[in-house]
Parts: sequence; C-alpha cells; structure tokens
Amino acid sequence: MAIFNVEFFSNSLIRSTAFEMYIPNDFRTDIQRQYNPHYERNCKTVFVLHGFTGWGKGWSNLYELAEKYNFAMVFPSGENSFYLDTDATAEKFGTFIGCELVEYIRKTFNLCCSREDTFITGLSMGGFGALHTGLAYPRTFGKIAALSSALIIHGISGMKPGENNEIANYYYYRNHFGDLENIIESDNNPETLVKKLLQQKKEIPEIYMACGTEDFLLADNRRFHDFLIEHKVNAEYIESEGGHDMLFWNEYFAKGFEWFAASN
Repeated sequence: MAIFNVEFFSNSLIRSTAFEMYIPNDFRTDIQRQYNPHYERNCKTVFVLHGFTGWGKGWSNLYELAEKYNFAMVFPSGENSFYLDTDATAEKFGTFIGCELVEYIRKTFNLCCSREDTFITGLSMGGFGALHTGLAYPRTFGKIAALSSALIIHGISGMKPGENNEIANYYYYRNHFGDLENIIESDNNPETLVKKLLQQKKEIPEIYMACGTEDFLLADNRRFHDFLIEHKVNAEYIESEGGHDMLFWNEYFAKGFEWFAASN
C-alpha cells in the first residue's frame, strides 16, 4: 500500500496544485493473505471528490476499500468550486478533474487508461461534482457513484444580488455557476448534460446514487432521480436512514465500491 502526495502545475487552474493518490498492490510476502480475485486483473482507478469546505485527502475506510477491490484512488482538491469551470476566476476545475488530471495519471502511473477502468465518486458537493464530471466526460468515466449529492441547481436558479441561503450568497453562486437566470439550461446543470448525451445518442456512464432520509439534500436527490426516470436513464438509487454525515457516507462508499467492482 503506497500513498503518494503529488504536486504539479495545472494549466486548467493556472497554478500549482496537489493531490493524494493511494495504490494498494504492494504486499509483504512474509505475511500470508487470503486469495483475492480482484488482484487477478489490472488495478482500476477511482477519483474521489470531497465536499464543500473539504480537501483532497483519503481516510482509512477508503484505503481499506482500495485494498479490498484493488482500486487505485485519486483524491484531488476541488476547494469550494463545485468542480466547475468558471469565467469569474478563469479556473477550470471541471476540465482539471475530467481531463487534465486523468491525462497526468495516465502518463505518470499508467492507470485509468480505459473507460472501463476509470470511475468517479464523491459526497455532497463532490457528489454533484462526480455526476457533473462523469456526464461531461462520458468517454472517460465508466461509472459514477454519487452520495448525498448537492444538486442545488433548481434551488439557486434566479437568485438575485443581496440574496443568500444557508450555505452561501448570490455572488459565490454567480462566480461558480455563471448566470443564475439561465442556469437550468446551462451545461453546469447535470440535467442538461444528460439531455445532450441522449440527443447525441452517446453512452451515459452507469450511475449509483444514495442519500439519507434525514439529509437536507434528499428532495434534490429525489428530483434528479425522477428526472433520470423520466428520461429513461437507468440508475441505481437508494434512500436509507441517515443524515449528511460520515456515518452514512462510510456505509455507502462501501456499497458504492462494491457496485464499482461488480462485473469488472
């Protein structure tokens, strides 16, 4: 098990940035271990996106899942960007995650070289980022697992200067999502990306979603799932007792990673 902390210059972000990477396949030969069929195949790669106010760093529960399923994991820092490209700061976090970082890892580590070997997941803001990035780059990511996703597009649509919600104000959302009057039709809305993929008859990544029944984002997740059903897009959607917290996320990361590993 190896942990890398990598710093490199990102042209998408116009500055140096860093990410953590965990690779599970260096085992001690003097310790007997149980046979694991996942190590009969090449290592697959999972991009893990943190939530609002979070940072790009793994934790023990995810390391254990990486070892169980032979997954390399990439933990980038998305700051509070919602993993979107923004004209306001010229930072392109969507391009960074979906294109530049993937290409860097391919060249440097010879991983995530095919769609079938590359997955993306995240919690809260990172759940939104996983859905948006996976749908924006459907030829890169084969599967998306989104937990407690901050699918807030409809809630901030039409927000005016001086207005705010419990998370942030108009100016924050305007800087990251663009024109809030036209956000529903914009490419920053995952629904728009789904519609375009359907119109273009392109393959949509497999989707797994989970949200706690006590989560303040439950209605937003239900709405997006209903949208997927309406547009005949298959997705595994789970509601279970729980809130917007690590207790729920650790449980459903485990189930999501099991889903990643199925049929692979």
